[in-house]
Amino acid sequence: MGQTLQEIAQKLKGSDKKVQLIYAFNGVGKTRLSREFKELIAPKNGDEEEQEDSGVKVLYYNAFTEDLFYWDNDLDADSDRKLIIQPNNFTNWVLVEQGQGNNIISNFQHYANDKLTPHFNAEYLKQNDKGEEITVKANSEVTFSFERGDDSPSEKIKISKGEESNFVWSVFYSLLNQVVEVLKEPEEDRETNQFNELKYIFIDDPVSSLDENHLIQLAVDLAHLIKKTNSDLKFMITTHNPLFYNVLHSELGSKDCYMLSNFEDGTFDFQPKQGDSNSSFSYHLHLKNIIEQAIDDEKIEKFHFTLLRNLYEKTASFLGFPRWAKLLPDDQETYYRRVIQFTTHSNLPNETVAEPSPAEKQTVAFLLRHLKDNYNFWEEESNE
Repeated sequence: MGQTLQEIAQKLKGSDKKVQLIYAFNGVGKTRLSREFKELIAPKNGDEEEQEDSGVKVLYYNAFTEDLFYWDNDLDADSDRKLIIQPNNFTNWVLVEQGQGNNIISNFQHYANDKLTPHFNAEYLKQNDKGEEITVKANSEVTFSFERGDDSPSEKIKISKGEESNFVWSVFYSLLNQVVEVLKEPEEDRETNQFNELKYIFIDDPVSSLDENHLIQLAVDLAHLIKKTNSDLKFMITTHNPLFYNVLHSELGSKDCYMLSNFEDGTFDFQPKQGDSNSSFSYHLHLKNIIEQAIDDEKIEKFHFTLLRNLYEKTASFLGFPRWAKLLPDDQETYYRRVIQFTTHSNLPNETVAEPSPAEKQTVAFLLRHLKDNYNFWEEESNE
């Protein structure tokens, strides 16, 4: 019998483990679970000022965190592109009160590019659309440029969606790191009492735009931060990425592990798992089952090409092939381009790939059958 997200959130709250790792595919409900958990711990009711005075009880990072950041693209001059920071208690504390700007820059360059540099604004005056003079507060805007190492002016650029996600994570990570340092001190010696009531950190999938090297580094850094936390903070971390999950699983000690999946009736399965994703999730078999079900139901969509590619990549790694394309049937280049067409992300709206045609959907069934027929360790593992 399935569970609701509210019931799963209650289960997470009741755990005595320092860390709970949750694996789920994209679209299952990880972000919704983070919202349900936040509402369970700090529901939106009553007077907001009264809630602020009572202290922060939960910090969370998810897709909604990125909504605090939005672009002013300077459509008129097309030169002064900047990322606007919607102020709230947390961004004000980490940027204004704590002056974490340099740490945010350092963290961002650590995961993105050491030449790509964010610049936080100083306070300045400008005219609004009505011609009125208004004050733009310091650290409420960010511009980005590539530093050349000389005195020549740098062009302000709009960074990619992936780089933007890295920047938002860097802000949150800098905040989290500072919170951990604050909570190390006795209550009477803390520089702020804002986090005295903080009990939970919910981190939802921070690695969607990272390559493997930076993904591993982020996982190691996060695990190190968790391990040095000497307060009663409890962490919930969700991810769709098996590598990120495995690194955290290996790095962290006291933890509970789960796999979240959903049913057609809108309920969810939340099963405890032991070991990393390779040993406990039967990750490749799970991928195979999802694709087979879509084929049987004649409901192949674009994301099934991504699952198929993941399946080929995992099989190639297991069998020692340097490239997953080596497992494709004859005319490898044609099939490789077909899969890449649906699994390569573009930042340009006009490059959005159309829905698969009937012939392209048949390609998924053909390539899955080819993999099963030619690399029969599937059946060996499923019979164990």
